[in-house]
Amino acid sequence: MTPAKAILPLTASLLLFGLLATPASADPPEVVVSIKPVHSLVAAIMQGVGAPDLIVDGAASPHTYALKPSNARALQSAKVVFWVGPGMEAFLEKPLSALGSNALVVELDKAPGIAKLKFRQGGAFEADDDGDEPAANAGGSDDHGAFDTHLWLDPHNAKAMTAEITTTLVAADPANALSYEANQKALDDKLDALDAEIASTIAPIKDKPFIVFHDAYQYFERRYGVRVAGSITVSPESIPGAQRVAEIHGKVADLGATCVFAEPQFEPKLVNVVIQGTSAKSGVLDPEAATLPQGPDLYFNLMRGIANSLKSCLS
Repeated sequence: MTPAKAILPLTASLLLFGLLATPASADPPEVVVSIKPVHSLVAAIMQGVGAPDLIVDGAASPHTYALKPSNARALQSAKVVFWVGPGMEAFLEKPLSALGSNALVVELDKAPGIAKLKFRQGGAFEADDDGDEPAANAGGSDDHGAFDTHLWLDPHNAKAMTAEITTTLVAADPANALSYEANQKALDDKLDALDAEIASTIAPIKDKPFIVFHDAYQYFERRYGVRVAGSITVSPESIPGAQRVAEIHGKVADLGATCVFAEPQFEPKLVNVVIQGTSAKSGVLDPEAATLPQGPDLYFNLMRGIANSLKSCLS
């Protein structure tokens, strides 16, 4: 056999060995995410590797969502599931136990470094006598419902979630670890820049009081020093009674010119009733990104949207 002819089978053998040696884990695991803001962070970490599935899509709200058959199928085939926790996505608690037994389920409200704020009680944030109680407090165990679960509205919490998401994906898919870690670094830098940008946007109006539809903005308030003077309802699942609406109407009148903010998924007529006969204006805040297209940019558009809506209405 001539040397030239001997090279051919050797080359073929090396190529075959290379193909056989390629790790199966190079394909990313199937990842399912509960809600849009968290999905955006996961999608940013997975950029260039794969795309996570989203459960609560479109304009749906996790407060009122009912699981679809397609969601159940996604959970059954998932290897990793990210959610905030039962205080936010109560509809997922039983399905995850029943359908997600083969998946690694990551509850991000338990991520290291997450700052939690308790539900507010008293005055403008008090539940009224008509049964306006936070639904998350009903049933459950551990500390479910003991804190406000809109954790992502502080970019520092988003960074803590991002770190937990990255750690989970690296462990589940080590073949793509370098990509996940590089994406986390880039995302952290963008979150820091976003934090500074929002602080600058909010600075001129942060001392002006306003009313929100439901008490979802504590983390944004604490981070940027804005003044939420009260909420129409504590929990959007519960329609406030006439006494509650009258109390908030009186508070708006007492505050003078201010803004009352509705949310895209919920009844805006209540806002019109609250501001009737006052000098207050109405606006819209979208804390759960109901009106935004899903993807890695959603989180940034969500946070900028809140800041710009506040500035526009309160200026």
